Amino acid sequence: MDETKDQYELRKKKIAQLEEKGIESYPASFGPHITVREAAAKEEGVTVRIAGRLMSKRLMGKASFSHIKDYSGRLQVYVRRDNVGEEAFAAFKEMDIGDFMGVEGEIFITKTGEKTVLVKSYVFLAKSLRPLPEKWHGLKDTETRYRKRYLDILVNPQSSDILKARSIVINEMRNRLLQKDFVEVETPILQDIPGGASARPFKTFHNTFGRDLYLRIAPELYLKRLLVGGWDRVFEIGRNFRNEGISTRHNPEFTMLEVYCAYTDYRYMMELSREIIISVQEKLEAGGFKIPIDFSDGWEEKDLWALLTEYTGTGFSPTDSFEDIKKKADKLDVPPGKDSPDKVIDRIFSKYVEENLVKPTFVTGYLSEHSPLAKRSARDGNISERFEIFICGQEVGNAYSEQNDPAVQKAMFESQLAGQGADASEVDTDYIEALEYGMPPASGLGIGIDRIVMLMTGAESIREVILFPMLKPVQKDY
Repeated sequence: MDETKDQYELRKKKIAQLEEKGIESYPASFGPHITVREAAAKEEGVTVRIAGRLMSKRLMGKASFSHIKDYSGRLQVYVRRDNVGEEAFAAFKEMDIGDFMGVEGEIFITKTGEKTVLVKSYVFLAKSLRPLPEKWHGLKDTETRYRKRYLDILVNPQSSDILKARSIVINEMRNRLLQKDFVEVETPILQDIPGGASARPFKTFHNTFGRDLYLRIAPELYLKRLLVGGWDRVFEIGRNFRNEGISTRHNPEFTMLEVYCAYTDYRYMMELSREIIISVQEKLEAGGFKIPIDFSDGWEEKDLWALLTEYTGTGFSPTDSFEDIKKKADKLDVPPGKDSPDKVIDRIFSKYVEENLVKPTFVTGYLSEHSPLAKRSARDGNISERFEIFICGQEVGNAYSEQNDPAVQKAMFESQLAGQGADASEVDTDYIEALEYGMPPASGLGIGIDRIVMLMTGAESIREVILFPMLKPVQKDY
């Protein structure tokens, strides 16, 4: 029997021993108490009640210095037989690292200057049947950390900090928009027609209605219906789903902020996105987080075609034919395959340009024929009123002036479907009908929250910033 199994069996026996002594092994609650952080801020002599997980225990005859951890931090506790009683002290000695306990006692400061609770009484709260990862080495295996995230955030402070930063990022984005009188909404995740982006959806089936449904790839078309309904400023923070590849930057389900504002164009969204991202940085820094890059520096606007020309050494123009683009792709060792021009351009851009866009950059100049939901530029009909945000070689946002002409929008949808080899019957006619009631001029913005958190925390993989990322199934031996 291995050591872990030995520990498991031993700890199960301890539960039986507790119950024999009349001690409840899994009581329902502890009652009123404060956090470890709040207790640590109290003055000497103040009585406190705290609860948490036992993370260390150093026995010294008739006393023990230990540490209790809750979500707010760790605090030392001092348990003496003379204070808690002989029976209670004997039971404490049998507690294992990982067990939960609640204590009541007075704050004092040890000779080494550490704030400590002098325990007057304690309550056993829950048994940890499995031993925690070894103290000094933590949980290092990457795959195990993702599969057992509960252990990762328990024993690896860096992982816990990154995921706490995610919460701060989302809350700051939300608060910034609420201050600007935007309304937060929720739109359907199960959709008849997956629209608002070009991606492969996840498919499911509704038994009662007897029809196929799809997990949304974007909430865009529903949010813009609300503009038709007279809600001029709306946003949603929620999960999108795309049945595509997994990488350090891609997860099948991911979190997006989508914002729509009536009577504005894409240049308004340039200012709003800049303001949101800088405010998130400032909020994290105020909370003690060290941000690896300065998001207030840069924010240049650059043309897509000029960037391609600069970094490939090959002349590119929005008037290039598809044949021209394929020939240039071949020379640049980027196989064009059977993809559409925009996807070939995207691959060339990813290979030669992205890594050079370190400072925050608005990239403009995207072809209107490949931006079906965006307005065409009044200056150049080949180009859409659209930008993408790149920071540290990553695309983190996308925005444009929204197409609100129902006839143009329908034609763009039909053209897009034809390019994908799909039937025009798949056009979202309900959305077209909504536009026919009239949608005001508007701009929209999407920001990838997972990628923003990656940049803010220096995480190298999207799986570091998602609590429970998608992983390969575990191979089981039967």
